[in-house]
Amino acid sequence: MRSNRKMLLLISFLLSLLLVERHFRNHQVKEIRLSDWFNPSKRPDVITTTDWGAPVIWEGTFNRHVLNDYYQRQNITVGLAVFAVGRFVDEYLELFIRSADKHFMVGYKVIFYVMVDALFQLPDIELGPLRTFKVLKIIEGDLWYDLNLLHMKNLGDYIVGYIQNEADFLFSMAVNQVFQNDFGVETLGKSVAQLHGWWYFKNTKNFPYERRLWSAACIPFGLGDFYYDSSIVGGTPQEVLTLIDKYLKGVVHDTKNRLNSTYESHLNKYFFINKPSKLLSPEYNWDPKFHLPPQITYIKVAWQSERG
Repeated sequence: MRSNRKMLLLISFLLSLLLVERHFRNHQVKEIRLSDWFNPSKRPDVITTTDWGAPVIWEGTFNRHVLNDYYQRQNITVGLAVFAVGRFVDEYLELFIRSADKHFMVGYKVIFYVMVDALFQLPDIELGPLRTFKVLKIIEGDLWYDLNLLHMKNLGDYIVGYIQNEADFLFSMAVNQVFQNDFGVETLGKSVAQLHGWWYFKNTKNFPYERRLWSAACIPFGLGDFYYDSSIVGGTPQEVLTLIDKYLKGVVHDTKNRLNSTYESHLNKYFFINKPSKLLSPEYNWDPKFHLPPQITYIKVAWQSERG
């Protein structure tokens, strides 16, 4: 009964995405030429370019001065959406926002879209210049038992309702992370995927893709490019909305087939079919519990330690 109700809710939301007139910002940012700012030869120790020509951003491969000169003239606004419910608000949100205020897109207009279930729990944070803080109430409905589904459905609603008219680029991030160094405009692109810190250094054949052939998230054995981490995803608001649309359609398909594939499995299937235009190295999402390999020298974002 609950799965049928979930499917009906998702179908209703998908129809709303199809029917809505999408007025994305008229200010369409043209991407700078890759050769003007990206030098893959600086990091021969790692993969810096994919088979489809997308850059993999590692420290040392990019010229931020060239990028800043370009994007500052474009007068861009970057959105950062974060989802926090229950104990995650008390334990992680304040440090996430404070560290993002210090390191995320320094010198650019940033809107923090904070999606929470209880407004009174919000920490009192004074942001720096060019930063705006917007609180968005999570509408739970019958999806409270699946936080990823709840997160992405609400983010899709708010992209359609607000974000598409306010931001040129959008990142959605897990709240239990902390910025440690600059997360700058080298990360901007039409469709941005985050490489998984653990699986990047493992054999492709061992990636934990969804393998059940009847799942919408299935990537059959012998196929696949990289394993992507679901804790960070970015791009233009329109591209992020497209990802959400495909994910929700995949959930509907799997629900009909009595399957329950993870959000990360659907994300990996999406990026397998729809190749990202930019990949972020594990430097942008590192778990301190992992052994630090020599390729990782400059951690931009790290997982916060779990609190008892």
